[in-house]
Amino acid sequence: MKDLVVASHNTGKLREIEELLAPLGFALKSAAELGLPEPEETGLTFEDNAILKARAAADASGIAALADDSGLSVDALGGAPGIYSARWAGETKDFNAAMVRVGRELTAANTADTSAKFVCVLALAEPHGKVETFRGEVHGRLVFPPRGTKGFGYDPIFVADGMDETFGEIDPARKHSISHRAKAFEKFVAALGSKP
Repeated sequence: MKDLVVASHNTGKLREIEELLAPLGFALKSAAELGLPEPEETGLTFEDNAILKARAAADASGIAALADDSGLSVDALGGAPGIYSARWAGETKDFNAAMVRVGRELTAANTADTSAKFVCVLALAEPHGKVETFRGEVHGRLVFPPRGTKGFGYDPIFVADGMDETFGEIDPARKHSISHRAKAFEKFVAALGSKP
């Protein structure tokens, strides 16, 4: 399996996935490049949505597809925004507005608890075949106002455990080594290595 469709239309996510996959020698194509539509994310978990996206891209393209469903899960908000992380940013993908909403909801919850985690689930689907999933998490806390411009999404309000800088402030290469996506990719690569 050397051809792989990355089932995403999110440019920030695509860039990260391409960098993480670069050493593996895949011939990557994005769902957007192939003109594949974005399926509606109707699942109730990160796993559900990752599988849905990978399955749709693999079946439509006839090429194995890798999809990622990821998001921010805030303890004091009962895990929200969770699978709705991108939707909180609206049609225009305005993550500044989404971060403001997280801050507003935390204020409304009247809590000092800012603990949160980023979750990433990768799903690898064979065309009309089996699907495997790989989950990675990174735990930390939220800070306001947002800091840094190096990441994307909710990175400017997230500080991983043991760190002082947000994911928006640290060097992307450093983020790739510790992020939820990196942890999911470690499991994905280990599974590839165990295949005959």
